[in-house]
Amino acid sequence: MSDPVTPSEDAAGVDPTELGGVADAEADATRSVVRSSALMAAGTITSRITGVLRDITITAALGFAILADTYALGNSLPNIIYILVIGGALNAIFIPQLVRHMRTDADGGDGYADRLITLVGLILVAATVLAIVCAPWIVEIYTTSNFTEEQLSLATAFARFCLPQIVFYGLYTMFSQVLNSRMHFGAPMFAPIVNNIVMIATAVGFIFVAGTTATTSTITPGQVMWLGIGTTLGVAAQAAVLVPVLIRVGYKWRPRFDFRGHGLGKAGSLAGWTIGLVLVNQVGFLVISRLATQANFLAEQTGGVPQGLATYQRAFLVFMLPHSVITISLVTALFPRMSKSAAVGALREVAHDVAEGIRLIAALLLPCVMFLVAFGPMLGTVFFGFGANRGAPATYTGLVVSVFALGMLPFGIFYILLRGWYAVEDTRTPFYLTVVYNLIAMPLTFLLFSVAPSELAVCALALAYGLAYWITISIAWVWLSRRLGGLETGLTVRTLVRMSIAAIVAAALGLTSVVLWAVAVGNATGGDIYNQLTASQLTSLFVLIAGGLVTVVAYLGLSHLLRISEVQSVINSLVGKVRR
Repeated sequence: MSDPVTPSEDAAGVDPTELGGVADAEADATRSVVRSSALMAAGTITSRITGVLRDITITAALGFAILADTYALGNSLPNIIYILVIGGALNAIFIPQLVRHMRTDADGGDGYADRLITLVGLILVAATVLAIVCAPWIVEIYTTSNFTEEQLSLATAFARFCLPQIVFYGLYTMFSQVLNSRMHFGAPMFAPIVNNIVMIATAVGFIFVAGTTATTSTITPGQVMWLGIGTTLGVAAQAAVLVPVLIRVGYKWRPRFDFRGHGLGKAGSLAGWTIGLVLVNQVGFLVISRLATQANFLAEQTGGVPQGLATYQRAFLVFMLPHSVITISLVTALFPRMSKSAAVGALREVAHDVAEGIRLIAALLLPCVMFLVAFGPMLGTVFFGFGANRGAPATYTGLVVSVFALGMLPFGIFYILLRGWYAVEDTRTPFYLTVVYNLIAMPLTFLLFSVAPSELAVCALALAYGLAYWITISIAWVWLSRRLGGLETGLTVRTLVRMSIAAIVAAALGLTSVVLWAVAVGNATGGDIYNQLTASQLTSLFVLIAGGLVTVVAYLGLSHLLRISEVQSVINSLVGKVRR
């Protein structure tokens, strides 16, 4: 498999000044993506920071024992059902179709957006009603058989209060996609802040009334209602704040029920494969959910650290922070450009955007990966060591973060590769790739969970998650490279190797610096060093700041020595924004 022809190789007989123009155009395009990504990253960073504060307050209120699992499951089901019914199809298909209708329709695609929002809204309302009726059976599917009737009833109550979120998730996604297709990326990234603020207030109110010692036996119906309704109101507010932004950019939704003959059939045919993809993924999550809820019962029996679905989800949230800030921001800015190139048959441009996106995200993801691997337990101690979760449960959650981090880079690469298929309106291949991933992940998950000690049960789930992505991206890369005529494989691999060396050495220097501090201050040795670094939130916070500064400085220095141009491009863009 060969790489695509580069501009210089394709330039025989072309005026050299024209070549310079091509290079300048590519540089300008890269800077444009970085600038758009920087705006989205600012919103995402703010929303994720408030998201972490939200999870801190929820964890302080509910801890990581079985009560937390019942809430976590009830609050997860709306997202699961929304994604399963139509959410995955919207994310993958709406932007390419909107871009095409904006270019070809006399009204700039407004009528198409009106009809699609109306149709999807009706589908989601019907799905919500059906899910509320079937909630007891849905909850039972996703929980371990060890749950008692009381615990199942509590999880069902949480689910019924939270399931109306399905409609609001759909509205938020559709409003966001309309804005993205019009090259307005910022507001959708800032909107979740409103959701997080509402949820923080809800969790703080719960702590004020119920304290931090509630259990499945002591929580009252009123407290369940408070948590469930407050959580749903947050998602509703997240969608509502985008309405004035849509009006400001010239779009006002009008219900349209004349669905036939306006291109929705094509979107529906494309959506079929994407819905299948989501279904396969949800089978994988079902396995995770049942095993994670079982882990808490194992912990209770052995007197170990509480760990279950809530532990898995909180660790996954931290794992997703770099992905949300870096990968999603960059790909959201790249995807409309990829779709436009694909629409005119410029597959080489699509391939270049995919490869460039992978190199750009890796430049920023890899130092995050190695930092989380090295400092995950300290991070967990700082983030989650409040209220009902003080001490070992918080530190253990950080250890799960460290294991999750091993799969962050392949997870990000897989995300970009799928967008390459979506740009060329192929939703069937991503379905096949998702089947491949789950066929790899599920046996790995069962195997590692069964052989791991009970105190590392959730760590085993996180490890299987990452290992499966490492195996899958090699297959996905080959398939997409053949479809697009190459993915600049040689250049990308060489760049990733240099970045990996820089990130590993930088994190090692950061960890070594704090270990030397622990030895000097406390005369710690062996396991005592780990205990000293996670002894308290204040100590762990100092370790994170000191080790993080060393890691960042070392990575920047090594990137300069190794001539990693992607890092320099990002730095130049950020410096330019600060100066302006």
